[in-house]
Amino acid sequence: MRLLESCPGLTPWILTAALVLIAAVFILWDPEPQDYTRMAQEVDFRTLEQQFRAQNRSCFVLGASGETGRVLLKEILQRHVFSRVTLIGRRQLPLEDEMYKDVVQQVVDFEHLDDHASVFQGHDVGFCCLGTTRAKAGAEEFVRVDHDLVLKSAELSRAGGCSQFHLESSRGADKHSSFLYLKVKGQVEADIEALGFDRFSVYRPGVLLVDRVESRPMEAVARRFFRAFAPVFPSMAVDIRAVAVAMVTNALVQSEKRTEVLENRAIVALANQVAEQRQKEEKL
Repeated sequence: MRLLESCPGLTPWILTAALVLIAAVFILWDPEPQDYTRMAQEVDFRTLEQQFRAQNRSCFVLGASGETGRVLLKEILQRHVFSRVTLIGRRQLPLEDEMYKDVVQQVVDFEHLDDHASVFQGHDVGFCCLGTTRAKAGAEEFVRVDHDLVLKSAELSRAGGCSQFHLESSRGADKHSSFLYLKVKGQVEADIEALGFDRFSVYRPGVLLVDRVESRPMEAVARRFFRAFAPVFPSMAVDIRAVAVAMVTNALVQSEKRTEVLENRAIVALANQVAEQRQKEEKL
């Protein structure tokens, strides 16, 4: 719901009109990377997990205190595909469940990231869900977090030997956009691509379906609207758990592309296929 968060103060009528307009745009502009749809139909994900686990790789997660980051961390740990998982953030998170016992937490000062270069060393895969919104932080802070801090983190991880970087972005991200949110998202995508990771994967979800603890009434209305239409138009919105599943699963897949973009439809297709395989296994 980050796009909606960037437009605070919407009245119910204006919100309704905005939702209809956004839905129309999603329906008419529906990019579908066919190769990822086919991949979701052909891959045995359990075999992928076993093969990847044998490689003894490590990862770090940026933004684990956020909505997507929390779910992503849980997905990573439940699948047991990484030998070491490190959280990099501005504060220690209260991870009390047994499943988090081996997670390493590294607290850094984002104002002086260069002083924490060693924290970014020695990881094979990086996941970044770091971000805020203009509504919450103001335009200047939004740019600083979603562009400057994300890019600096990517630079340090690349210098530290990280070969894969997986970035949660946004549908419509475009460095030439006149909308600040989409422009910043597009610019950071382009700047990270220029760093030359062996593999750079961008995930562009539509409206994120998540029940926020601090959610405002109008946001709840918007979620119900998009949740109702999401099964019919998979380019519109996506459950936040599907984003996490897609990010982890895609990291396991070998790709010849140095840069790849998964739009909302590809994210949904990949997550659905994983869910279908899990359901079949439960019935056996």
